[in-house]
Amino acid sequence: MRFHIQQESDIPASTQLYNQICFAIAARHYPPGHRLPSTRQLAMQTGLHRNTISKVYRQLETDGVVEAMAGSGIYVRDQQNPREIKPPPGLRSKALPDIDREVRQSVDGLLNAGCTLQQARELLTREIDWRLRCGARVLVSTSREDIGASILIAEELKPSLEVPVEVVPIEELESVLETSSKGTVVTSRYFLQEVEQIAKVHGVRAVPVDLNDFGHELGMLKELRPGSCVGLVSISPGILRAAEVILHSMRGNELLVMTANPDTSSRLLALLRASSHVICDKPSLPLVEQTLRQNRAQLMRLPMVHCAQSYLGSATIDQLRKEIGLLAA
Repeated sequence: MRFHIQQESDIPASTQLYNQICFAIAARHYPPGHRLPSTRQLAMQTGLHRNTISKVYRQLETDGVVEAMAGSGIYVRDQQNPREIKPPPGLRSKALPDIDREVRQSVDGLLNAGCTLQQARELLTREIDWRLRCGARVLVSTSREDIGASILIAEELKPSLEVPVEVVPIEELESVLETSSKGTVVTSRYFLQEVEQIAKVHGVRAVPVDLNDFGHELGMLKELRPGSCVGLVSISPGILRAAEVILHSMRGNELLVMTANPDTSSRLLALLRASSHVICDKPSLPLVEQTLRQNRAQLMRLPMVHCAQSYLGSATIDQLRKEIGLLAA
């Protein structure tokens, strides 16, 4: 896989490379155990200084995405082996009085409900063990046909969760949970019923995440004059289908809507030629920009490109953190 750095982009080159490597790993272009290109190879491919690439690799290692092996290289980390998470310095000393009070109140509540101390300990231990299992890792699962939806969800969860996040197609979920049933399975509500049936067999929690309402993007589309051509580009076929339905319900036949997966170069180019406005997700943006740059001479005019900054709803990540015990309820 080749990485492309957009020199004219407002996004720092190191961030572009970091995001592209994460996407390649999430999309399984680089499976667990795969050796990443050396800093020298990436420098030749991207034009970046080797120190910049080393900095990106160090950040990937800090985030638990890769691991460095002395004298050997940088390898994609096996996300089924959770890394040790250290609490922020000073957290315990600041929070200890409140935590002690909460613990006492919880125990008092159980005793007032008629539990013995032994029963209270068993109930609390059972709940803690359950949350430890749920918080061991997060498996993001949608069908293989719409694995792009899983990649979009995983990319937004990774920076906010202190546990490994792995993309697993529903078709492979059964075999993955047979190997280890620790963790929480996350999916969109469209696939929830199918995922729940598999998760229930293995005693694993299945949690749906809510998508962004895309209010900003819909507001833009409401203002377009009739007859405008809108291009939608996403790695998720599901989000493209849903967007077409929403646009038709909102504007009827006033707008001409075209859709494309960024990997389908011919369809993407046709969309960019015809559209006055293009809306894409973050993983698609580099390919949209690259196609525009490479074919600028063939385009009568450049479309206005808008990148949707968020795929998930603003509150859904915090809710998931509560579900798997990373935040106090």
